[in-house]
Amino acid sequence: MPTSRRNFLKAAAASSACASLPSLFASQRDPINKLSADPLRPQFHLLPTKNWMNDPNAPIYWNGLYHMFFQYNPNAAIWGDMHWAHAVSEDMIHWRHLPVALAPTPGWDDADGCFTGSAVDDHDTATILYTGVKRAPIERATLRDGHNNFREVQCLATSVDSQLLTWLKWPKPVIEPPADPQLAGFRDPFIWRQGNNWLLGVGSGHFKKGGCVLLYRSRDLRQWEFLHELAARHWTEKESTNPVDSGEMWECPDFFQLGKKYVLLYSTAGKVIWESGELDQKKLKFHSERQGILDHGAYYAQKTQLDAQGNRILWGWISEKRPDSELISVGWAGCMALPRVLSLNSNNDLRMTFASQTQSLRAKSFALPQSHPDVRATTIELPDITLENLCAELAWEISFPMASIQLIDSQGVWYSVSYTLENSKVTITVNFVPYEIPIAPVDRNAHMPAHIDDMNHTSDPSSPPSPRPSPSISSFHLFLDASVAELIVNQRHAITTRIYRQPQGPLRINVSTLTKFTAFEAHQLRPISPDRLTT
Repeated sequence: MPTSRRNFLKAAAASSACASLPSLFASQRDPINKLSADPLRPQFHLLPTKNWMNDPNAPIYWNGLYHMFFQYNPNAAIWGDMHWAHAVSEDMIHWRHLPVALAPTPGWDDADGCFTGSAVDDHDTATILYTGVKRAPIERATLRDGHNNFREVQCLATSVDSQLLTWLKWPKPVIEPPADPQLAGFRDPFIWRQGNNWLLGVGSGHFKKGGCVLLYRSRDLRQWEFLHELAARHWTEKESTNPVDSGEMWECPDFFQLGKKYVLLYSTAGKVIWESGELDQKKLKFHSERQGILDHGAYYAQKTQLDAQGNRILWGWISEKRPDSELISVGWAGCMALPRVLSLNSNNDLRMTFASQTQSLRAKSFALPQSHPDVRATTIELPDITLENLCAELAWEISFPMASIQLIDSQGVWYSVSYTLENSKVTITVNFVPYEIPIAPVDRNAHMPAHIDDMNHTSDPSSPPSPRPSPSISSFHLFLDASVAELIVNQRHAITTRIYRQPQGPLRINVSTLTKFTAFEAHQLRPISPDRLTT
């Protein structure tokens, strides 16, 4: 997506960015050695060998493998010249890079970039719908953000290759933007099947009005009929040269059924939003009933797919929070978030858990002995647990209205999480940045995170089932990977953080004396490659 997306994300997290580092390896001559030796480069998150990446594109399970495409600049570690990189996996965790799938075609409508899109199975033919962009006079441009003037159209490509290595582009756009001078954008299509028809939504909006999803219908994915707005919201009424910042444009929308409800995801005005509600099947209008923030941190461009078991899997781009000069110096930027499984709780709020496939990364483990619900942190030797090489997983539960856990090295606090419940208000503070979280009605069907559940599970049918947590218990699940920290609290609130300080030696765990654990486990994780190059 455009430069403005990158700039917006950096500005949104400026308050939480850690002190940046100078070039770490200026004296090294070999760029591959430089990349593989970078201690801030993730070890089990998907990213290309070098250069810039952003949005996940068209994730699809095909012929027994998970295919992930993503926005990629093959020429630099900053945004620009958008291609579609391609990686494949058997488990959504261990990835192998394949050749670039889509590249701009000179003279075509995607001459200046192959932007974000989606993939479907059309009668055993893999089919991609994506946004092609080409520079245009301002009066014909649909993307006008103060940096670029692009005309956005929706393009199609197909593959009959069993490995999806080769793609044939349809020679003309399949959807042109509306002839509306107030249009604030026209990109990031998503697709779903309903009866004999394909339905396609495009992220859009109108100046001085607000963001929306424009809905189209087709029988063959090539001839499309415009219907109406699937959903729309009012803008912030704050002026901005970038309509995404002001809520006049929605980026990266996604829409799918989850249980008996429908879920809409989109990004605008500094937030990644989820909504759950009803789809009027006759009028094809979405009626929102519940709403929240998908991830409060360095997380953007959300995209979902179905896995082999039919679970709804969420992907997202983990963005950088350091200036372009540093990205150019280190030679890489961005990574893919870990897969999260989505569901709705009994209140129809969105629930997130890390996919169980992440367990394949576990090496050495520690678990707090069970059946000690009243044990306090002061009686547990948690500070003796050390985490090596920033490649670790932590999961814990607390039953107290105030708790704090810190990861410290010889220089002090490297990462910290505190949780306070006071006057019916929850505040989660990550690395000294507070996030106020609304308290929803108690979800009576809530349960422990998958890994802690597994730890408590008993195979003895005569034994009573593990107790479910009461409303006073809060759960935390954290993955640490070099400069990336992904945290999910109570399976509802995610905070993804970037940390650009290499710890001095192993990290030790420190907890406040008020913290009362009901469960705790830690895992040293294995990298997915020996050289931090993913494949």
